[in-house]
Amino acid sequence: MAAIYSLYIINKSGGLIFYKDYGSAGRMDTNDSLRVASLWHSMHAISQQLSPVAGCSGIELLEADTFDLHCFQSLTGTKFFVVCEPGTQHMEALLKVIYELYTDYVLKNPFYEMEMPIRCELFDINLSLTVQKERVALLGR
Repeated sequence: MAAIYSLYIINKSGGLIFYKDYGSAGRMDTNDSLRVASLWHSMHAISQQLSPVAGCSGIELLEADTFDLHCFQSLTGTKFFVVCEPGTQHMEALLKVIYELYTDYVLKNPFYEMEMPIRCELFDINLSLTVQKERVALLGR
C-alpha cells in the first residue's frame, strides 16, 4: 500500500489549484476534492485566529485513525498538504521539496497565471519522480 494517499495545493484564496491521487482506497471525485480543500483552508485560517500562541501559522499536522494530513504554508499563503498513512515520517521534508518543484516549474513558467489551476507538464513529471523516490525511501525505512 502506498504511504502517500494524495496531494493538494490550495491558493491563498482557498481555491484548489492542484490535486493528485496516489492510489488511495477511496478515490474522490472532483467535487469531493474541492470540498476537502475548502474545508482545510477554512480550518487552517480559523486555527491561526484561535491559537493562544502569538504568530501561529496554523495547523501543520492533523492525525486521525486512518490517515495523517501534513501541511506546509508558503510565505505567499499557498498551502501544500499531503494525506498519508498514519505515522508516516518525513512528510515535512517532502512538502518542502514539492514547494521547490512548484517554484521551479510552475512559478517560473511564463504561461502560468497566478492563483489559477496548475497545468504544467514538467511539474507533473518531476512531482511523480519525487513521490516515487519518497515511496522507495519509505519502504526502505
